[in-house]
This record gives sequence, structure tokens and C-alpha cells, in this order.
Amino acid sequence: MAVSMAELVLVSILMDWALRRIHIPGLVGMLLVGIVFGSYALGWIDNNLLAISSDLRMIAMIVILLRAGLELSKKTMSRVGMRALLLSFIPATFEGAAIAFMGPYFLGLSFMESAILGSVLAAVSPAVVVPLMIRFIEKRMGAEKGIPTLILAASSIDDVFVIVVYSVLIGMYTGSHVSIIWKLAGIPLSIITGIAIGLAAGWVLYKLFQHFNPRATKRVLILLGVAVLLIRVEELTKSWLPFSALLAVMAIGFIILDKREHFAHELSAKLGKIWVLAEIILFTMVGAQVNIGVALKTGLSGAALIALALVFRSIGTWVCLLKSEFNIKERLFIVISYIPKATVQAAIGAAPLAAMKLAGMNTQPGEIILAVAVLSILLTAPIGAWAIALTGDRILQVAEPSVHEALDAAIESEAEDSM
Repeated sequence: MAVSMAELVLVSILMDWALRRIHIPGLVGMLLVGIVFGSYALGWIDNNLLAISSDLRMIAMIVILLRAGLELSKKTMSRVGMRALLLSFIPATFEGAAIAFMGPYFLGLSFMESAILGSVLAAVSPAVVVPLMIRFIEKRMGAEKGIPTLILAASSIDDVFVIVVYSVLIGMYTGSHVSIIWKLAGIPLSIITGIAIGLAAGWVLYKLFQHFNPRATKRVLILLGVAVLLIRVEELTKSWLPFSALLAVMAIGFIILDKREHFAHELSAKLGKIWVLAEIILFTMVGAQVNIGVALKTGLSGAALIALALVFRSIGTWVCLLKSEFNIKERLFIVISYIPKATVQAAIGAAPLAAMKLAGMNTQPGEIILAVAVLSILLTAPIGAWAIALTGDRILQVAEPSVHEALDAAIESEAEDSM
């Protein structure tokens, strides 16, 4: 397993360097490395490593979501909060509804099967979007209008909404006993409880850090440990208390930034170093889940459905931005940022097939749903990541740092030098 990990790290670093030379995000190369090395292609990744890939992806996601929270300032969130709420469900609704109505014509699925496919495809990928937005925040690109912060917050809530809708639809389709009212009520409830628990945990950690003042490295380890435990709490309570652990993880960083900005920047810098390895793990493991053979089964009809659905998603995103302070180019950037798919599709793409097998139903619709989910990753993750990086560098304006931020950056630099 160690040898397999070493191979992935070395080849990914090489791909990252090569693609950045031609202005393509390195994560595209990492995705491709995972696809090529995965068991569905060359099969060079150790099976033991693949067996723990879900845990590795979870830890990597925790690292990037903690960093995201540590960059979410209260001032910016108060300005973009309503837009973020709209972006968290309207684009996904547009895309999911379009797939539900077009699926029968393109893929021969029933309306309900197409709706399930729509719920699988409608989520944007935080694994792709969040790292790119953090890079823009660090460079203060789009900071004046809070554009990266808006996308960070909206894309995280988007996943909660889509997964709950999927669970309702698959329950209805397979005949499982499911309370639709309770499941739909779980969307706002999971968001509220996730944020509330995260804020409470963040406040406790802030107090502990302030009182005992552990080294920054130990603070980071404590943060990671608490975040993993929150993921476990979500699993234990999901049957009776809707709770979004990923939002809780972001809320921890948010409250630390609000209470002690210097702590937050110090922790973010440490997490940034961990992210060098975590990024490789996340994208290679996501890529390793991609079954190219299954993706090709749907052919041009699947690709056409994905493309048309993205048109409807883009319309929904544009609707959310009407009467906003963003100019046309900035709105276009936000639309493009909502294209990539990977995380949710890799996580639940095969779930409908498994549910149909368990219920003793015809599994062909499940195979089609899995194939289109995989195809959506292949088509949108690399292209979307490249398009976000390209348009962001050209469209987003660099904001001048305030005197306070410049001073804080100088203190942070001194602190890093002394470690």
C-alpha cells in the first residue's frame, strides 16, 4: 500500500507541474492519474489502498472544508448570504427537473428513474470548486464583492439539498418506507443543526486554544480530530436527527476566524501545507472510482443529456444572480464555477443500482444511472476545473488589502518564520 501511495504522489506531482506549465489546473492531472492507475484501467493501485479510499477522501475533504471555513469572514457572508441560499438549491432544481423530463427521451428511463438520475447529477463538486475558490481568496481575487466566498458557501449547502432529495426519490421508487415530509423538512434542519453544532464546537475550541495556547500544529491536529468525530456523529444520528457534518466543519473555521483572526490565518497556513498531500489523495481516489467502460455505455445520448442539463443549470444560476451587484463577466464566472461534478457522483452514483438489487428490481436503470454519473465526472470535472481557473484569472479583480489585513499578514509571516 505504501508503494502504491508513493507512486500516486510522485506521478501526481509530476502531472501537476506539467499541466500548470500549460495553464491547466493540477487537479485535472491528479484526476487523470487516478483514472489511469485505478482498477478500471491499469489496476496499479493497491486494493488495500482502494479499500480505505472513502476514509481518505473524507479526511481530505475535511482539510479543505476547514480551510474554507477559516476564510469565510462574517462581513462577507452577511453580504452574500441570501444569494448563497438561492444558489444552494435553484440551479440544482433546474438541472434535476430538466433531467427528469429529458431522461425518458434520451435514455429510455421512466420519469421517476430520470428524476433519480437528476438528483445524482445535480450536485456541484466541492472537491473541485472549494480548492480553486480558496486559491482566489488567498490572492484576494474577487474579494471586494465576495465572489469566491459566495461560491464556497453555496456549493457546500447545494450537496445537502441534493442528497436529501435523492434519498426521498430512491425510497419512493424502491417502495421503502420513507416519510417525505420528514425528509424534506430535514433539508433546512440539517443545515441549521450543522451550522449550530459547528459554531458551538468552534467556540469551545477557540476558548481552549486561548486558555492553553498549544502550538499551531497541535491546534490543527485537534481541529482534524474534532471534524472526524463530527462526521461520525452524523452517521450515528442520521436516522433521527438530520445533521450536516460538512457544514459543521466549515462553521468551526468561521467562528475561529470571527473570534481570533490571527489564530484562523495561522491554522489556515498549516492546513495549506497538509493540503499538498490531501489534494493528491482526494483527486486520485475520486479518479480511481471512475469506470470508463461503464461511462461509455451511454455514449452520445448520455453526453447530450449532461450538456443540455448543464444549460438549464446555468439558466438557474443566472436567475439567482439577477439584480445582483455582479457585472456580466462575474456572473459568467459564477455560472462556470457551478459546472464541475465529481464528489457526490462518485459517492452515490452506484447507490441506485445497489438499492434496486436489494429490492429485487430490474437493475438496468441503475446501470444507466451509474454510467451517466461516471460520464458526468469525466466530462465536467477536468473541463470545469480548467474553465474556472482560466476565467477566474481573467475576470476576478484583485482587491487591495486593508491596513489591518496587511498588518495581520505581516504578523502571520513572522509567526511562520519563528516555527
